Amino acid sequence: MEYRSLSRLLYLAAGIFVALWFIHLTLQVILILYFAIVLTIVLNAPVTWLETKKIRRAAASLIVFFTVFLCLALLAWMVIPKMVTQVKVLVANLPGYLENLNKRIADWLGEYTNDQQNARTMSNAITALPPVSSIINSVGQYSIQLFRNILLLIFFFCLVVYMLIRPRPLLEFYLSLFADSKKDKAAKAFSYASVMTIGWMWSNVFAGAIRAIIVWFFLYFMGIPGMWVWAGVTFFAELIPKIGFYIMAVPPILIAFSISPVTALWVAIFYIVSDEIIGDFVIPRIRSTTMKIHPAFILIMIVAMSAAFGIMGAFIATPLAAFIKAYYEVFYRKELQQEKHDSNIDQMLYRK
Repeated sequence: MEYRSLSRLLYLAAGIFVALWFIHLTLQVILILYFAIVLTIVLNAPVTWLETKKIRRAAASLIVFFTVFLCLALLAWMVIPKMVTQVKVLVANLPGYLENLNKRIADWLGEYTNDQQNARTMSNAITALPPVSSIINSVGQYSIQLFRNILLLIFFFCLVVYMLIRPRPLLEFYLSLFADSKKDKAAKAFSYASVMTIGWMWSNVFAGAIRAIIVWFFLYFMGIPGMWVWAGVTFFAELIPKIGFYIMAVPPILIAFSISPVTALWVAIFYIVSDEIIGDFVIPRIRSTTMKIHPAFILIMIVAMSAAFGIMGAFIATPLAAFIKAYYEVFYRKELQQEKHDSNIDQMLYRK
């Protein structure tokens, strides 16, 4: 009997090890699968609307998918050539920007250290480029990675199309994972999470477009090179709350600093003010009716997912927070008397 128990324990440990090893190897695919589910949930809203207009599910799915695809292709056709041109200009002028940045940092450090040579050495270390040989050696790796990413992108879009056209078998499998007494709650939680996810996506698109347009006009007025590039970065950075601010603001501020400290100051003020207005007033009002998630919880999820899974983790952190909130409230949150609930909160808050 003890031998059998030990054997079962060893088999269980081996199975867990193999499962964890498999998850580790396929982690990127799992993250892509989750993001595909999120995108499918978002696209399902217009598809179900078309179904109410007596259009079959398959036709409605293809209409919505290819409409979104054509809109993105049209946007890319209009914007990407300008972004590529400006990226080439930025790369060509990068040594000049770094040299100006070196001089300004050296001047500032020299004022504090009274040693211009050491200051210049420190500034060069701060803004040094990687060796040319290192860049050349990494070209092959980037080419292989690019080909792999293209294949993953094709897999991603095929997955979204298949899930969008035939979601019922997948939803039946999802419900089969729960006991009969829990199926109603499982359906309610998924529906609640879907509402929050759709609100998250459309609020990002709306706010990202507004912020990108404002950034383009401001940088054009200030004469900052690469305004198409920074506007595009701003649009997608909206998908990563708080952290996205640094992604979209730091590069143009550094380029502005290489031109003039005063220009950099104005650019920094612009990004901070626009982030306060849009990030703290516009976005919360849009999301308040759909997600109702505390910003601290979203920020913790973003930091944790970014540390664990990189940029992909940062992208899926907010919709994952929506799913966690939905399932917690439906399955585990107990009904409380509001007056007693408020009294307990006041006791914790004011130390009564």
